[in-house]
Amino acid sequence: MTSPGPHRTRLVWSTEMLGYDFGDGHPMAPLRLDLTMRLVEDLGLTTLPGVELVGAAPAPDALLETAHAPGYVAAVRAASLHGKLDLVHGLGTSDDPVFPGMHEAAARVVTGSVEAALAVWQARADHAVNLTGGMHHAMVDHASGFCVYNDAVAAIRAVLEAGAERVAYVDVDAHHGDGVERAFWDDPRVLTISVHESGHTLFPGTGHPTDVGGPHARGRAVNVALPSGTTGTPWLRAVAAVVEPLVRSFRPELIVSQHGCDAHGSDPLTNLAVSVDAQRRAMGMVHDLAHEVSQGRWVALGGGGYAVVEVVPRAWAHLVGVATHHPVDPATPVPEAWLEHVATVLGAAGPVTMGDEDLVLPRLWSEGYDPGDLVDRIIMATRQATFHHHDLDALYD
Repeated sequence: MTSPGPHRTRLVWSTEMLGYDFGDGHPMAPLRLDLTMRLVEDLGLTTLPGVELVGAAPAPDALLETAHAPGYVAAVRAASLHGKLDLVHGLGTSDDPVFPGMHEAAARVVTGSVEAALAVWQARADHAVNLTGGMHHAMVDHASGFCVYNDAVAAIRAVLEAGAERVAYVDVDAHHGDGVERAFWDDPRVLTISVHESGHTLFPGTGHPTDVGGPHARGRAVNVALPSGTTGTPWLRAVAAVVEPLVRSFRPELIVSQHGCDAHGSDPLTNLAVSVDAQRRAMGMVHDLAHEVSQGRWVALGGGGYAVVEVVPRAWAHLVGVATHHPVDPATPVPEAWLEHVATVLGAAGPVTMGDEDLVLPRLWSEGYDPGDLVDRIIMATRQATFHHHDLDALYD
């Protein structure tokens, strides 16, 4: 349900967000955010009626401690100030090297997601997007997988504290959303669904179909662990066959989704082959579910994605387009001004259109389960492990 007047989308962004910078050569390059926002602006999405760009100040310790142990927050602050490695807390590894201002940069991301979620929950915005967010690997007491503070956990806890009784978290990053799952493992108020590459071939090695939640929350943790090489059409079938029926059954009051775009075939760190077009379709699925079951309340976060020119800017520009109710046609030419900027800064040629291919839409699950298809067998394993907890039939619903 949309509000009267222009659709209101809160877009978290300021150049201060580029301070989350692990240094030269690290995959989590702030350039990917800079290029994304330049493309979003060149497509005219930031000047649409109802779009509000909002910056974020570093979160205070009390807010960070809704997701993290006080000792860990103190450790991040100390490492940030003094540059000392603290491997007990995961600070100073190759994934999470220490850098000056690390605490403030990571805490700023948390503020962005928490304030976005509260704005949606309190009907000050219809949808919200924080492309700098989605730091889904950060654990209660240590950094992990390029993630220092877990903004998604803090955002969900904020709306629960504000009165929400059911929140769904949908994660389509190529990596398992382990930090968010762990935080809500035994909390029946939160449904976490992660569609990712199998932990047998990709970090963090977790997220198996039989991982279904704690004793008070069976079926609230849901994992679709796809094989290396999965392409866009079967990937979309997995999203539709698991995410859609479970979210409809759970009927969350708000959906938080993480749209790491590292499932793309050009990503240097993963082994899936999901096109920008398929990822755009999944964004639309989540958006439509929010309008169907959550009164339109939707908070979309960024996450992984390391093909800095070819993939990340286009994928996340599509996310902004979907959230603003002005979806970008995949056939749209990439703006010339953006291509010229890429050529000037990187000496590289960028993609010429906003899509990769003509997308072949998957068969609906209701059209039949194919036991000879590996992805179908994986989907079925997830459905069999979780659907009965929601009074759903693994084969038919």
